[in-house]
Amino acid sequence: MHRGVNDVTVAGTGDSTTPESEQVPELVIISGMSGAGRSTAAKCLEDLGWFVVDNLPPSLIPTMVELGARSQGAVARIAVVVDVRGRRFFDNLVAALADLDQAGVQRRTVFLEASDDALVRRFESVRRPHPLQGDGRITDGIEKERDLLRELRGDADLVIDTSALNVHELRAKMDAQFAGEDEPELRATVMSFGYKYGLPVDADLVVDCRFLPNPHWVPELRNHTGQDEEVAKFVFEQPGAQEFLDRYTDLLQLIAAGYRREGKRYVTLAVGCTGGKHRSVAVAERLAQRLGAHGVETVLVHRDMGRE
Repeated sequence: MHRGVNDVTVAGTGDSTTPESEQVPELVIISGMSGAGRSTAAKCLEDLGWFVVDNLPPSLIPTMVELGARSQGAVARIAVVVDVRGRRFFDNLVAALADLDQAGVQRRTVFLEASDDALVRRFESVRRPHPLQGDGRITDGIEKERDLLRELRGDADLVIDTSALNVHELRAKMDAQFAGEDEPELRATVMSFGYKYGLPVDADLVVDCRFLPNPHWVPELRNHTGQDEEVAKFVFEQPGAQEFLDRYTDLLQLIAAGYRREGKRYVTLAVGCTGGKHRSVAVAERLAQRLGAHGVETVLVHRDMGRE
């Protein structure tokens, strides 16, 4: 989708062409909802050695990339934090990203998401207005921002829902995706969840395990989880369970190959059952193992396993 080259002319920065001896830096755009954790995500990348620029006007992003290419390797990775202050600002961002894509600059977009309730609580806790609410309510500003960011969110390489995350958990998610010297072709987050607690908003793919009998109704299994051997054995002894696992693994291999071709580096696979404690956990564990065996770097998260 976004492929990198070493010989690049960036629109809006003049007619000069970056010599082949100069390496175009990696670029990450950090955006998302106000109050969702953009600053924390940026600080994490800064701690990992990225050159981070906060609130850079979008029209200057191509210039920043060109300057990084001329730094003789001193600025090899750039992260730019952008927010949306209005329609014109967002239009400038879209135009700047289009220039980068046309020039073949490798870029990735990280989008920080959160529920309306979580965002309202955060703004109220710091007693600050939403930047787009004007004379209205906080929820009015959130609604305007969601509408402005809809296209950017849809094009994002990585969406992180911070509704239930604290600062340390968000940093852990960023570390899992960006730490390490060797960047893998594809990283996957496999997340078990309970439908009764809501769908994960950052999921790219959703698997529904509710067609399998629920161990919750087996008294000796109720207080265990899908990580326990007796629960996993019960789940995969059910008719269709093993066949489902095999066929979905084949499907994931097909999808993963397509993501690699399109330059998508991150995917979140959400595996759900009613409560997120038994079936989804067992299936998520097996799918994560199989993805890892096929060369996909995988992070396993059990969102709702500890809930009552």
